[in-house]
This record gives sequence, C-alpha cells and structure tokens, in this order.
Amino acid sequence: GILHEDLRLLLETSMPAKKKKALLGVADAKIGAAILEELGYQCQTGGVVAEIMRGIRLHFHALVKGLTAQSASKAQLGLGHSYSRAKVKFNVNRVDNMIIQSISLLDQLDKDINTFSMRVREWYGYHFPELIKIVSENYTYCRLAKFIGNRKELSEESLEGLEEIVMDGAKAQAILEASRSSMGMDISPLDLINIESFSSRVISLSEYRKGLQEYLRSKMSQVAPSLSALIGEVVGARLISHAGSLTNLAKYPASTVQILGAEKALFRALKTRGNTPKYGLIFHSTFIGRAAAKNKGRISRYLANKCTIASRIDCFSEVPTSVFGDKLREQVEERLAFYETGEPPRKNLEVMKEAVVEASEVVAEVKRKQEKREKKKKKREKRRLEALAAAAEEVENSVLETEENDTEPKKKKKKKQQQEAESEPEENGVEEDALPKKKRKLTVGADQEEKKKKKKKQQQEAES
Repeated sequence: GILHEDLRLLLETSMPAKKKKALLGVADAKIGAAILEELGYQCQTGGVVAEIMRGIRLHFHALVKGLTAQSASKAQLGLGHSYSRAKVKFNVNRVDNMIIQSISLLDQLDKDINTFSMRVREWYGYHFPELIKIVSENYTYCRLAKFIGNRKELSEESLEGLEEIVMDGAKAQAILEASRSSMGMDISPLDLINIESFSSRVISLSEYRKGLQEYLRSKMSQVAPSLSALIGEVVGARLISHAGSLTNLAKYPASTVQILGAEKALFRALKTRGNTPKYGLIFHSTFIGRAAAKNKGRISRYLANKCTIASRIDCFSEVPTSVFGDKLREQVEERLAFYETGEPPRKNLEVMKEAVVEASEVVAEVKRKQEKREKKKKKREKRRLEALAAAAEEVENSVLETEENDTEPKKKKKKKQQQEAESEPEENGVEEDALPKKKRKLTVGADQEEKKKKKKKQQQEAES
C-alpha cells in the first residue's frame, strides 16, 4: 500500500477508520492492476482480501521470526521518511531554498544599511556637517567618518587617504578645506570612539552585502540560468521567492507572473472596478524602464511570457544552460526596437531552433566535462587505494622483519650453549664427543685395568 501516493493520508491519525479502509481498498486495487499488467497474475482485491491484508499488516511482527513490534514500527517510519524524501526533488546544486533565503536577507540588509547610514550621518553631522553635502553615498560616508575622526586633526598628510576612499582628488581637497572652516561643534574622544565603532559595523555590513550578492548570482546561474540571463539575478530571485519555489513559478501562467507582487493593487482594482495593474515585480527590470509610457503594458506582457518560458526550461531541464535566456532576451530587445522604430522582429520558431542547436552543443560539452571529472575522481580513488595497500604491505613487512630479528638471537644463543657443552674436556684430556662410543668404552676399560695392576703392585710391595 505504501507504493501509492494516496496512502500518505493514512499517516494522519485524525482520519476516520472508514476513510482509511476505503483508501486501502483503492490502493490494493491499483496494486492488483499493476501486478496483472506486469506479471500477468490475476489478483483479487475486494471482500475478504482486504480483511486478510489488514490482519497481516496488524500481526506482521508475530508472523515473521526475529521481528518485534518495535522494529516493525521503526521500519514503517523509515519507509515513510524515504518515501517522502523520494517525492521531494533533492539536488544539492539546484536547491532554490537558498535563493529565497538570500534574496530575503539581501532586502533586509538594504533596509538596515540605509537606516544605520542615516544614523551615522546624524551622529557625525553634529561635528562635521559639511561632509554630507560633499559625499552623498552611504558606504563612502561611513568610511570617511571612520577615517577622519576629529576634523581638527585632518591635515595635508591625510590627503592621500582621503583620495583613496573618495577616488577623486577634487573631493578630497574640498573635504580638507571644509574641515578647516567647519561650523560643527567640538566632540569628545569617547563620542568619537563610539561613532567610529558604529561606522565600522556599518562598513562590515555593506561588505557582507556585496559578498551575499555575489553568492546570489552564483546560485542563480546554477538553479535558474535562463531566467537570470533574461531578467537579471535579483528580479528573478524575487520572482522565485514570491512564488515559493522555482517549480511553483514554472506552474504559473504568464498572466499571473505579470502581476506577481501587485496582489493588493489587483484586489483593490477588482473591488472598486477600476483598472487592474499592468506589472508587479517585473517592473524592476530594465526593459519596462526603457519602454515608452504607452508601451509599458505591452512590453510587460511580452516579458512575462518570456519569463514563464525561461522558468519552465530551468525547472524541467536536466542540464540547465543560459542559452535560452540569452535568446529570449534578444527577442525582448527586438520587440522594444519594434515598438520604437517599427522594425519587425524575428519569429519565435527561428529563434528557438537556433537556441536548441546551441543548447545541445553546450549540454554535450558539459557532459564531457562531467565525464572527465568522474574519470579523474576514479583515478584519484584508485591511487588512494593503491597507496593504502602499499602502506599496509610495508607495515606487514616491517612486522615480519622485527619477528625474524627477535628469533635470530635466540638461535644464536642456543648454538653458543651447544658449542660450550661440546668444548668441555674430560678428565683424561680426551673430548667425549670427538671419540666414537666403542673407543670410549675401550679407553675406560684400559684405565680400570691399569688401576688394578697398580693396586696389586702396591700390595705386593707392602707384603714384602
């Protein structure tokens, strides 16, 4: 029953028993039909079969040896998780959740940096009010506030540092002259320390925003290259974020994409029976800003059509490329020129044929590169395994050598002991091992006879 999508509803505990039973019957019927189609076996699904299946599912842990009720529940939970994970498209390189989070953070950072920069201007403006008129950009103003500090300490020596920050010699000279004749009040060192620390925080936030924007561009080029090539990374990311995901955006019709982000104006117009909005988030693209007032609605409708095509190509293509986005952008440019000059644009069929040819070449090149990378990975893995095997062999050889070195001195000691035992001389000065056994016996007998003869001679001499 887990094979069918409808059985996900069985996980809901609040579902009535009758509905669960009906869903089980539907799922069993579908499984029976699948078995009949694939294997050719006729299956019965109604009547007693449903009760038998229910009983098997209920007492499955008792029917199988070594399976407990706890392990069966764990297996069911793991199966449910794996089923849910398989339903969700999970590709690390094509996750649009990161785009949604990064564009939301980017918008929040823009608001915060503007607020904090205005706070720095007001705070430092008490001491050096003329600096606001000379430098209007927030990031540069915060850097100058941190660099200058007390305006009375500014001199000709600090002119190079000012030029490096402002990137303009005339502005740096104007700042130096304004510091000498400023109307600002004096400031204490403690206040300056706080202003400088706050300015450094604002500067670090601005630098982090630049890095985040680069990250967003790289993610958009991986996830939705055609959409980012057509309408830009920031606007494309806002469309994905507003839709909830790239898949949801691909499902929307062009009329919905056109007014995406202008829901309040749409419902207000429907309520008051006024004019509906012509554009939503796509208004921030460069095309609508470049179009004349009378052509803004036309170009927004045309751009929404192309955005829908680009999002569907990005969502459902295996290897996403920016070729289609570039071609769609060219079409929008041609349509803009048509509204202004009357020059007829190319037909969509011709442009898409060219795009398909170019995209096939790009995809083939990408696949070739992927194959090369996989081969390199396999070679590296093979070399690593060989190196590990060689290291293991070296360790084994070293262990064997140490064992042999330990056994050799023992053998030498035994040989030395044997040699010493053999080299011990007998009483008569004759080595035992050097003579054979028979000769040893003869020599022993001759000695005894000589001793007896000596004793007899001594007795005879004593008697005489």
